[in-house]
Amino acid sequence: MRRWGTLTAVCLGTFMLLLDVTIVLVALPEMAGSLHTSLGDLQWVVDGYALALAALLLGAGAAADILGRRRVHVVGVALFAAASLLCGLASGPGLLVTARALQGIGGAAMFATTLPLLGSAYQGRQRSAALGVWGAVSGGAAAIGPVLGGLIAEGPGWRWIFYVNLPVSAVAIWLTLRAVPESHGPRGMSVDWAGTAAFAVFAGGATYAVVRAGEDGWTASATLISFAVAALALVVFVLVERRVAHPLLDLSLLRRPAFVGTMLGAFAFNGVAFGGVAYLSIWMQTLLGMSPVRAGLTMLPLTAVSMVVAVLVGRLLHGVPARLTVGVGLLLIGSGTLCQAVLDAGSDWTALMPGFVLVGVGTGFVSPTVAGAALAAVPAERSGMAGGAVNTVRQLGYALAVAVFGTVLTSRMTGRLPNGAAHTLAGGGAGALRGGFPAHTLRAAFASGLNGALVVAGLAGLVAGALVLVLVRSSRPTPSTPSGTTPRETTTASR
Repeated sequence: MRRWGTLTAVCLGTFMLLLDVTIVLVALPEMAGSLHTSLGDLQWVVDGYALALAALLLGAGAAADILGRRRVHVVGVALFAAASLLCGLASGPGLLVTARALQGIGGAAMFATTLPLLGSAYQGRQRSAALGVWGAVSGGAAAIGPVLGGLIAEGPGWRWIFYVNLPVSAVAIWLTLRAVPESHGPRGMSVDWAGTAAFAVFAGGATYAVVRAGEDGWTASATLISFAVAALALVVFVLVERRVAHPLLDLSLLRRPAFVGTMLGAFAFNGVAFGGVAYLSIWMQTLLGMSPVRAGLTMLPLTAVSMVVAVLVGRLLHGVPARLTVGVGLLLIGSGTLCQAVLDAGSDWTALMPGFVLVGVGTGFVSPTVAGAALAAVPAERSGMAGGAVNTVRQLGYALAVAVFGTVLTSRMTGRLPNGAAHTLAGGGAGALRGGFPAHTLRAAFASGLNGALVVAGLAGLVAGALVLVLVRSSRPTPSTPSGTTPRETTTASR
């Protein structure tokens, strides 16, 4: 059991935490109707989780090196389960958003320890096999989230999206304690708590500012103050990282164009590919009258194509420079997103399919290669740091994209509907507006907002793809160590 028990336990945790990034997307209209939420509330249901996951990922990994990776992983799963229960019991949007943030904290402890646990448990060919299985589980979890979310929301109800985590968490904890060996980083390490706090304030402040801009305007005092707080926190983070003994991020890596290009590509990837799915789901269910299951199933072309292409890329394009797979993949994702920006009052979901297929192809290129590109852009002793950084910026990019696209959506809608009506419609309350606005007007307004968000996303994808092709020029061979290990543990595991 110990031979593959570690892999099974780690994959269970990884599957849950990545599934919960996307599983709520199709259920958002159901949540809106049940809890009487606004668009801002819906954004934070998604972003509260993704932000906590991104902001604490690097700090959680450093803490696990000191306290014990298995111990931190188990605590993370337990917190994730408790927060899932709170999500299911939530009686209002405030409690739901708070519980989602707690889920993200638990998810950060889980995600930061998954690859280090695999690295300490497996060597050589077994490690390669374990990482292959883990990669497949990681990609599949995020991809099937919308479909599974639709099935649960239409069946037992949206609250069961969170309740199903409880038995899985119990099995994961039992298996981790029974089969996973404990491991630590080298002695003498310390946790960069100041850097972790500064980065969390920066990420949260920037996202909150964008959300407030959508509701109050870009020049509103709340928006400007939030941006100022985020900027100050970023300055503090840079100052801390320059002086601390064990930084979360070695800033000298930013002098490497290949590393910067890869980070920009990773930042754009999740946001461009998946940041608009929440709003497409609201459009399909609220205005097209589709059920949660049907709305979730519209994601199948993207899901299926991305998984098939990822497998083919892994088998047939081994040795191809990551700048090509990541750069070209982002260009395809950007082009596919632009292809979706053709909606009008008479459009239905089939108008999205060509774009979904292109995004799926691009995702299949980027997903299995972006972490390797980050590792190849840095010295071997910084592989763990690069792996943690690429996972962090992917989640941060997704969180910010959800906020930005929501702001663009509501801004475009206010040109066709009164501001209050636009926010009610975007929050899933179209039924309450139909008495005052013709259905054609409502559909035209939302389609205009979606097109604006999709154009912004598509252009971001194209720019990111071009930057990767320009900046990521040369690289050393990709290390065989897991992307989530710390730089100290990378050296230890290779002995």
